[in-house]
Amino acid sequence: MISDYYKAIVICAVMILGSCHSKHGNTQGTVSGELRLANISEIRTGAERTDLYFPQLKGKTIGIICNQTSLVENINLADTLINAGFFVKVIFSPEHGFRGDSDAGADISDGLDKKTGIKIISIYGKKKKPELEDLEGIDILLFDIQDVGVRFYTYISTLTLVMKAAADQGIPLIVTDRPNPNGFYVDGPVLDTSFRSFVGMHPVPVVYGMTIGEYAMMVNGEGWLGERKCDLNVIPLEGYSHNMIVKLPVMPSPNLPSWEAVYLYPSLCLFEGTMISVGRGTQTPFQVIGYPGYLVGSYFFTPQSIPGTSEHPPYEGQACYGSNLTGFADNFLQNEHHFTLTWLISMYEFVKDSTVFFTPYFDKLAGNDLLRKDIINAFQESEIRKSWENELNAFTQIRKKYLLYPD
Repeated sequence: MISDYYKAIVICAVMILGSCHSKHGNTQGTVSGELRLANISEIRTGAERTDLYFPQLKGKTIGIICNQTSLVENINLADTLINAGFFVKVIFSPEHGFRGDSDAGADISDGLDKKTGIKIISIYGKKKKPELEDLEGIDILLFDIQDVGVRFYTYISTLTLVMKAAADQGIPLIVTDRPNPNGFYVDGPVLDTSFRSFVGMHPVPVVYGMTIGEYAMMVNGEGWLGERKCDLNVIPLEGYSHNMIVKLPVMPSPNLPSWEAVYLYPSLCLFEGTMISVGRGTQTPFQVIGYPGYLVGSYFFTPQSIPGTSEHPPYEGQACYGSNLTGFADNFLQNEHHFTLTWLISMYEFVKDSTVFFTPYFDKLAGNDLLRKDIINAFQESEIRKSWENELNAFTQIRKKYLLYPD
């Protein structure tokens, strides 16, 4: 039975007419014509299916890549393995740290886990993948991190670099799969690889509609690791399909504290490459947008420094005027596009100064420089969507090859 802690709440949904194809003809939208209600007990994470991977760990020296989302029956994966008698030599810590209490972009330090005494090696900051000396004596690697299905969310970049290190050293890698809360649609511009960075490594759209296990298979299958392939074993979910919408019971990172934030994140993270605040330093990060000079309406928020979540956020201590978008997430079934440029275009039209509005980071998040140029040239969202239509269609064909779960 699925753990009480990881009982994903799958919300009731209805048929969305025409949501598989937009009126402009691209393949964005829901991956199925119907979002369905699932029985909670149907969903089991890969980590919970211990019978499928514990035999592979017997007698092995293990390295794990995990964080606060890596739970098996309410217990962290590291503790679970130790309690089962396995030897865990090292924990590799991604962005936000092993316990998930570090701010986005903060350097994660090496050290020892206070609870288990296991050595922790950071793979976020100056070093972003395990090095040869880190893997010395490791027989097998186990990756178990909750993703949110968005290209610029860095856990898939960490996954890729771990796969590369495993492939280079001939170490098998197990990926225990978890549901994708944005796995019910595919949308957004596909990355131009000349804009490759840690917030976008592969030619995939902003929202790619795959679990992290399926994504790992795609990285391997499409040759994105280079000449070598990873000895990869994905432990699949049980009872999951891509037409489910899953509300995560554990926040995947400090600034995605709710379903609304996870759902709005694909659209709002682009603001991180602009002068606009997305509510870091408030109780509603990635649910609000604004800045001090947007003196429109009565809604405002005032960012404050929050240790471990948002230390010294943009516009700290200043009233930022803008919009509370939580209601948009609540009414998502009414949306033609789950990923939208509406707020981005609207905010730019108010500022109308590209030298002030955009930062160099924007093109990395967008995965190209065309989106920025189209917004500056006052293109409407419907026109901008046409620019990524062909590449998005091509990606959906690649995606199909690696799906473990029905659409």
